[in-house]
Amino acid sequence: MKRDLTFLFLCLVPFLLGAQSNNFYATDQIQEVRISFSGDNWKYLLDSLRYNGDELLTGAVNINGTQIEGAGIRYRDGRSFTPNGRRNGLYINLGQNAYEGYNVIDLSSALRDPSLVREVLASEIAGTYFDAPQANFAKVYINDELYGLFVNKEAVAKGYLERVFGESGGALAMPHNDPSDIVPTGCIKKAYGSLQEEQSNECNDNNWISVNGSLDPVMKVASALSSGDATMLANNLDIDATLWMLAFNNVIVNLSSYSGQYSNNYYLYQKADGQVSPILGDLNLAFGSFKNPGVTVSDLRTPQLMSLTPDLHKDNEKRPLISKILSNDMYYKQYLSHMRSILVEWVLSGKLENRARALQSAIAEARGEDDGQYYSADEHGRSLSETIGNRSRIPGLVRFMDGRGSFLESNEVYTMLPPVVSNVAVEGRERFSSTQINEFRIHAQIDGFPKSVYLYYRFGPGQEFQMTNMLNDGEHYDDQANDAIFGAIVKPKAGQDRVEYYIMVENAKTVSYSPAQYNFEHYSTTLREVNK
Repeated sequence: MKRDLTFLFLCLVPFLLGAQSNNFYATDQIQEVRISFSGDNWKYLLDSLRYNGDELLTGAVNINGTQIEGAGIRYRDGRSFTPNGRRNGLYINLGQNAYEGYNVIDLSSALRDPSLVREVLASEIAGTYFDAPQANFAKVYINDELYGLFVNKEAVAKGYLERVFGESGGALAMPHNDPSDIVPTGCIKKAYGSLQEEQSNECNDNNWISVNGSLDPVMKVASALSSGDATMLANNLDIDATLWMLAFNNVIVNLSSYSGQYSNNYYLYQKADGQVSPILGDLNLAFGSFKNPGVTVSDLRTPQLMSLTPDLHKDNEKRPLISKILSNDMYYKQYLSHMRSILVEWVLSGKLENRARALQSAIAEARGEDDGQYYSADEHGRSLSETIGNRSRIPGLVRFMDGRGSFLESNEVYTMLPPVVSNVAVEGRERFSSTQINEFRIHAQIDGFPKSVYLYYRFGPGQEFQMTNMLNDGEHYDDQANDAIFGAIVKPKAGQDRVEYYIMVENAKTVSYSPAQYNFEHYSTTLREVNK
C-alpha cells in the first residue's frame, strides 16, 4: 500500500461543544449562589407563590461574585416541596441578565438521594456520549445565611438549547410531571408521555406541557411512530439521540423517564431543520431509586431492578418510542452497541465507582456545613454501598451498579462481540510525486466478521454527516480485495479542503464505532496534510 497518513486528531475544539462544560457547570468546583430578598418573610411568600400559580418573588442574585438585580425566584416544581421547609429546591429566572449565557438557574434538593451525587454522576455519564443537561453542586445562601448544598442542574431552557442546537426558537414540550389517571372522553388511559398517537388536542393537552411554543413535536413524533414508515420516522426524529437516551436509561436503570411507569421526565425539542430531538430530564432518581418500569403493578425489588432486561418495552405497543424503533434490526444493533459502550467504559471498568467516590469527596466539607440535608452524615457515608431508608429503600449506588454490571456482563449486550476497527488512515501523496491529490482516500482495518462498513463524513462543523459504504474490493485504496482492509473515496467540492469523519461497522449481531464517542470526536484531515 502507498504511504499512509494516519490522522487520529480528534476534533475536540470546537466540535466538542455538546460535551464541554461552561464554568458554571464544571464539576471541579462548587458554585456559590447568594440570594437577597428585601424582607425576612421570604419563606412565607415563596410558600404562598408555590400554592398560587407561577408568579416569582423578586430578589437580587449574586453568582460567583457577579451581581444580578431583579431576578425572579420561586420554589422548584416537584414532590420534594415542603411548606416552610428547610430544603426546598429553587428556580431562579434571571430575565435578560444571563450568567454565562444562562437565564435560568435550577437548584435541586436531591430528594431520595442519600449519596447526593446521582444527578451529577448520571449527567456526566450521559454527556460522554450524547447531548444532555449538565449538573454540579452549588452552595446557596439566602439573606447571607447558608440555605444548603444543592445540585445545580442545567435547565432545559434557552441557555441549554443554544449551547446544544445553536438556537432556541423551536417548540419545546414535556410530559406532565404529575400525570393524572383521569382522562377526557375518547383519550387513551394512562398514555402519559408514551407518544401513543392521540386523536385530539385535548388529549395531548392532558398529558403534555408546551414549554416553548406548541405541542407540534409531540404530534409530529407520535404520528411518525404510528405510521410505521421508517423514512418518515427518520426524517422527523433524531434516531441516534433517541437510541442513546434509551440505552442510557436501561443501563443505569433510570426509570423516572420514558422507560418507566409514567413515560415522563424528558423533553422533545423541534430543531430548526424540523427534526425532533429528545432531551433527558431530571436524573435524581437514577440508579434504581425509582422502581417501577411500567410493566408491573407494584415496584420492583432491588434484585429485579439489577436484572432489568435490555429488551424492556421492546414488544410493548404502549411504548412506541421503544417498540417501533427497536423493531428495526439496525437500530436494535445500535441500541445494544450503545448499552455495551456505557457498560464497559463506566460500569465494568470501575470508572463509575471511582467517580462517585470522587464526587462525594469533593463535596464532603460543604455537605458537612449543611444541617438541612434529608439524610444524616452516617447515611450519606453508607449510601454508595448500602440500602438507605426504611420506606423508600434507596439502593447503594455503587453496589447496585455492580449487580447491574454483573447481570449485563452475562447478557448478549456484552457477550456479542462487536467488530474491531483499527489502523484508520488516509492515503497520502506518494513520495517525490508531483501529482496533487484532490480527494480523501480513507481506509481502515476491520476485524470481527464485518457485514457492512459505513463512512460518515462532512466538510465542516455544523454540516450534516453524509454516509457512503467502505468497500473491500481492492479498488478503493483498500489494498487487496477480500482482505481485512476497507476503503472509501470522498471527493470534496471546490473550496472544501477539510474532512471530518467516523466509521460504523455492522456484523451479524451488533455494531461498533470509531471513534467510540463519535458524537463529539471525529477523525480529521485536510488536503494540505494529504499532499505533504
